Amino acid sequence: MTPQENINDQTSKRPKKYGKIPKTVWQIGIVMLLMNMSYVMSYSFSALYFKHIMATSVLSIGFIEGICEFVSNGMKLFSGMLSDFFKKRKGVIVFGYAFSLLSKILFALSSSLTIIFSAKMMERFGNGVLASPRDAIVADIAPRKRIGASYGLKRSLAFAGSLLGGVAGFLAMTYSNNDYKFVFALAVIPAVTAVALLVIGVKEPKRFDHPAITSGAPMPAPKLPPKFQIKNFKYLGASFWVLMLVNFVYMLARMNESFLILHMNDGFQTAPKFGAIVMIVLNLGSAITAYPIGLLGDKFNRVKVLFVAVLFLMLSDIVMYTSTSQNFMYLGIFFWGVQIGIVQNIFISLIAEKVPEDLRGTGIGIFWLTTGISAFFADYLAGYVAETFALKQIFISSCLIGVVALLILTTVSNSLFPRAKEGKQ
Repeated sequence: MTPQENINDQTSKRPKKYGKIPKTVWQIGIVMLLMNMSYVMSYSFSALYFKHIMATSVLSIGFIEGICEFVSNGMKLFSGMLSDFFKKRKGVIVFGYAFSLLSKILFALSSSLTIIFSAKMMERFGNGVLASPRDAIVADIAPRKRIGASYGLKRSLAFAGSLLGGVAGFLAMTYSNNDYKFVFALAVIPAVTAVALLVIGVKEPKRFDHPAITSGAPMPAPKLPPKFQIKNFKYLGASFWVLMLVNFVYMLARMNESFLILHMNDGFQTAPKFGAIVMIVLNLGSAITAYPIGLLGDKFNRVKVLFVAVLFLMLSDIVMYTSTSQNFMYLGIFFWGVQIGIVQNIFISLIAEKVPEDLRGTGIGIFWLTTGISAFFADYLAGYVAETFALKQIFISSCLIGVVALLILTTVSNSLFPRAKEGKQ
């Protein structure tokens, strides 16, 4: 074989080699599966625990959920910038998961509103610390043409864990005759397993697999780590910031899933254990959507897929508002899960493509911070609407904000995301 033939042969083999989803993505996905299982086992009943055991108002629950999400997503910016600066992501991830594990133990030992609020805050703090570096690792190692599929696989495994957590929570509540603390204690087991697998199995990646496809400004020399400073934001590009605007408005419509559980409990007089069924149905919709949407986004226009997410959110709101039976309500909850499975994958994949590789953690962190600020207002608004009018009315406010998000996305998509039109890169 001549040298040229050898080069051609190696080139022909590259798509197969670089088309695989890396082993580390699978490992991270399994860790997320176990931790999400633990989270949902306790999360499915936390709002009901606040309301029925701690006698907390719906408005206060909305404030608690909102402030916890704000803290979580605020930490995602800091940890993402930190992992970019040190070029080390695993240590930050382990630190975050350790906090999440401790929160599960505190949940099981809770005896007052202050303690359980502290546990919830600690859990969201840990989640905030680990999320951006974890997402950035996937962007670092995933082949360019498999970014969406890699994020989709990771998210599908995470949603599968949430689904299993809902099943485990339902069975535990049934077996224990609605003993909240018993369920909270069981949730510690998968959390411990997840942290052990993370420490032992996941290795720190040694290189970036691909550069960003586009960026709004040239980066400094890639061998020099970016300084830990706000000035780096200017390198993220104009299209990134417009994407954050779309995300902010969209997330204003996305009140916390606790409100769906509360509506099922109040509107249809379901037993507390059925809070887990809500999470099962929701995560089923997310789990079966995330990976196929990742594949679709790799082949076609990611921005257009965002339109589908907004439409599913509005459809879900309409179905849940008009539902007169539990089965119809569950259909709306399923659609709610579908839009979650679509939107997280697409936003993160677009960021991974457009943000310079040395600032991926920072870009993803800003995305989560934007999400957190918006989520705080969304939860507080939902709590206010529920207290002032009725729980059912939260779906009207959500749908109206969805219309605004759709109009903004229509306005900016063609002019500010030209790369999205090109399909395959």
